[in-house]
Amino acid sequence: MSREQPTPSLQGSCHCGAVREFRTVTIQGHPENTEDYIWGDRTLRNVRCKTCGVVTHWEPLEAKPGARHRVNLRNFEPKLLESVVVRRFDGADTGTFLD
Repeated sequence: MSREQPTPSLQGSCHCGAVREFRTVTIQGHPENTEDYIWGDRTLRNVRCKTCGVVTHWEPLEAKPGARHRVNLRNFEPKLLESVVVRRFDGADTGTFLD
């Protein structure tokens, strides 16, 4: 039998620390410390800290099972960014990955 190690919790925050993120689904300090920006097809809200203005994440306007959320990885320790594989995506024309 193999024992799986628990996945460590990742923690990040905006510049001033009023909004903190960890794991992939929990945002602390939201919505009382954040402001929204909604544009385009009005399906997503871009969220930033009211105090320092740093973008923390985006989320769907309508929470549905399987809906995607994104967090700004620049709010995490720089060492975490070193381990992230970046894929280039052509969202303007082809809708395909460029790598």
